[in-house]
Amino acid sequence: MIKNIIFDWSGVISDSIERHLIVVNKMFNSFGVRSISIEELKENWEQPYMRFYTKYLPNIKLEDEQIAYTKAMLESGKCDPYSGIVELIKKIKGNGKKLVVISSDVTETLLSEVRDFGLDQIFLEIVSDAHDKTNDLLKIIHRENFNLEETVFIGDSNHEIEEGKKAGIKTIAVTWGYSPKEKLVALKPDFLVDTIEELEKYLLN
Repeated sequence: MIKNIIFDWSGVISDSIERHLIVVNKMFNSFGVRSISIEELKENWEQPYMRFYTKYLPNIKLEDEQIAYTKAMLESGKCDPYSGIVELIKKIKGNGKKLVVISSDVTETLLSEVRDFGLDQIFLEIVSDAHDKTNDLLKIIHRENFNLEETVFIGDSNHEIEEGKKAGIKTIAVTWGYSPKEKLVALKPDFLVDTIEELEKYLLN
């Protein structure tokens, strides 16, 4: 039985891909790089996110990326949650599950969305600004004393699936986020879900 659920945020809870495209293109334009389409973003997106940015900016440093990204993000609009996900999270919480978020999102944006979505007081921990989620994942599992067999990492990119497997926990890939379904299938997550209803089945049954 799954008792501990670790969520990625953008692409799983926050419907942010259109905003992300705007942010990426603002960054690229500031560095003199051409704009890309949403299809190209989805095809090339991977995490840790510097694996994506160095495809277009081979010499960019993490610190420069973070400065440019934060500036572009704070200039961009707000996002809504995916339809049905907030209700599901509250239902899961009501069933006694322990919930955590590990996200590469900027702290200010992430915490603002948590409040806007009505998810205050839901999560045991919220980790933001995570470039490589590996250490944060392991620290949370240890700190919260999560049983590996009862823990799952939910994401929409390679990183959550790869790091969840390395940590010895279950993984769920959602297909409504940043990565095309065929890329997620190739990663061989424990579960692949296309709808909120399917996600609920795995988490509550």
